[in-house]
Amino acid sequence: MSLNVLKPGLLTMLQDRGRFGLGALGIGCAGPMDATAHRLANALVGNDEDAPALEITLVGPRLRFDADTTIALTGAPFDATLDGHAAPMWQPLAIAAGSVLDCGRAQRGARMSLALAGGLRCRRVLGSCASDLNAGLGSALAQGDTLLFVARRTPAPRAVRWSLDPRPWFDADPERPLRLIRGHHHAALDAASQAALYRARFRVAADSNRVGFRLDGARLALAQPLEPVSEPVARGTLQLPPGGQPIALMAEHPVTGGYPRIGQIAGIDLDRLAQRRPGDALRFVEIDLDEAQTRYLAREHELARLQAAIAARLP
Repeated sequence: MSLNVLKPGLLTMLQDRGRFGLGALGIGCAGPMDATAHRLANALVGNDEDAPALEITLVGPRLRFDADTTIALTGAPFDATLDGHAAPMWQPLAIAAGSVLDCGRAQRGARMSLALAGGLRCRRVLGSCASDLNAGLGSALAQGDTLLFVARRTPAPRAVRWSLDPRPWFDADPERPLRLIRGHHHAALDAASQAALYRARFRVAADSNRVGFRLDGARLALAQPLEPVSEPVARGTLQLPPGGQPIALMAEHPVTGGYPRIGQIAGIDLDRLAQRRPGDALRFVEIDLDEAQTRYLAREHELARLQAAIAARLP
């Protein structure tokens, strides 16, 4: 069964959990920018949480389904329509053969996930379907593309009378700071820059992408010149290039980096960062490693409980 791309949108990509354990070969993880949205979209249609789904950025695609199925839309609110009627998010949504989904534009935030019951079929490369444009693995959808999916509908179309509350799982509020752990080279910042890192308001630069978000605003400086050797980096690593504008590494980041690592955005806030769009403001608040780990594990526990509750309500 197929999904036909009538219009591709600005950037629509096939993603699964990503490629893990290949850093020694120079291959990054990629995967969804908003991992929680991806996991919950799959949960709502009865898939494994890492099943392939579509990540849709800012302007969505127009898609035609040639078989009955069930989908779920999660993440940033888009003004999506199904056959001309508003398409609800955060719940299973029955699709009839021949239906057209127009994903529209993001009203807030930047990225929406679209999962289909049974999952999208794909050719795995190095164990994953994740598109990684920076590494030349996969590509964005183009007009005329056809994606294959497993034809199954779950749950029954008229049985759905519930939806998830998105508020615990989606947050693009620029007034809520992102929690930042001090990085290996934080102490190398001069005194004014150490203070500015937590007091200044930054903005996501226009040239930001899935590799990294460049942050316009206060220019940070080192107390003394520093040229570290390339070291491992992770999603959320905050680097400081010579120009003084920090870069927050994102899903398609390289596996090593040679810029000073002045901070690490806490894992609990990475999905929130992914929902910022160019021009959005952001600021940081300091958190220590122990608290960051505790909060992350607590959220994972709540997410697991929610996934179990969803599974119990599906046929």
